[in-house]
Amino acid sequence: MSTKKDKFSLKDKFYMEIALKLANSRQGLTGSNPSVGCVIVKNDNIISIGQTSFNGRPHAEFNAIKNCIDDLKGSKMYVTLEPCCHHGLTPPCTNIIIKSKIKEVIFSVADIDRRVRNKSLKILKSNNIKVKKGLLEDKINNFYSTYFFNRRNKLPYVTGKIAVSKNNLIYSKLNKKITNAHSDKFTHLLRYKNDSIMVSYKTLNKDNSKLNCRIKGFSNFSPKRIILDNKLQTKINSYIIKTINKNNTIIFYNQADKSKILDFKKKKIQLIKSKVNKQGKFDFKVILKKLYTFNCRNLLIEGGDSLTSHLLKNKIFNKFYLYKSPKNLSKDSEYLKFNSLDILKNNYKNKFNLNLFLGKDKITLYKN
Repeated sequence: MSTKKDKFSLKDKFYMEIALKLANSRQGLTGSNPSVGCVIVKNDNIISIGQTSFNGRPHAEFNAIKNCIDDLKGSKMYVTLEPCCHHGLTPPCTNIIIKSKIKEVIFSVADIDRRVRNKSLKILKSNNIKVKKGLLEDKINNFYSTYFFNRRNKLPYVTGKIAVSKNNLIYSKLNKKITNAHSDKFTHLLRYKNDSIMVSYKTLNKDNSKLNCRIKGFSNFSPKRIILDNKLQTKINSYIIKTINKNNTIIFYNQADKSKILDFKKKKIQLIKSKVNKQGKFDFKVILKKLYTFNCRNLLIEGGDSLTSHLLKNKIFNKFYLYKSPKNLSKDSEYLKFNSLDILKNNYKNKFNLNLFLGKDKITLYKN
């Protein structure tokens, strides 16, 4: 009886690894669709590759087929996720695969989408295309963990981060800089890989945050800005307000003067009224559900102590990055302390013992 180990050759694994790298390079940039990688091989030569397009369409298989200048008849396709077979904004990928005369399709994992799951396999087989699945299954299931979470829960996948000094401060008026330039670049990589970023108005007003990706060449991939501002106290002359357009910013509020609401709406700010509890805190699950309807799939939260502590206590984060600097910050003037380190360590585990050292800074990953 054959097993997964002998069902696939070393060459099969090599081609699927390339497909996974293609998918990984677009992760977080494909809107509500999963990022997929595709490689087409003929006579042991790669004749085309494809990735899911930015914002999700066209799909990787379509792009790989359309990009190919060789005859596809008799070729083999490697794709990280089961090809789609339903009509949406674009025709099914199974249609173009069948028309192209590809003889074999190897995909790693079945799509969680009920419109697709294991249906494409049957459609392709019924058209005399050889189909195999399960190649690099564990590795690629892990890659799609955020997409599977989105689909199962109808919620964005939430990543948190906070930077603390050696003496556990997150802010000092006398020396504001906590982490080094290497850690800053890692933060901008996180912003690049997440489609949305959230802060409270307090953080925004204190830092006049830009909340954009400042990796050279990737500024166009800056995330949508999400602001929590109960009474619309965000400074009207802040960078965020000055750079607002109808697509790049959402502000959640609960109550505010009519004149203030009018001022914000004049600047074409998207305002969403949302309930708060007796302590004046937003119902975060309601907010996450609302963000999902706006195609938010990967949310990065860069909160201060109050917001971060609230979300840690309620286990809202799917994963959390703790940045630890080796330097002490001054307590001689205004300062803020991170008070929830024990909550983080009790509610989340450093499951993979991931401790990334960037210069002298240490970044530890915790997961729910």
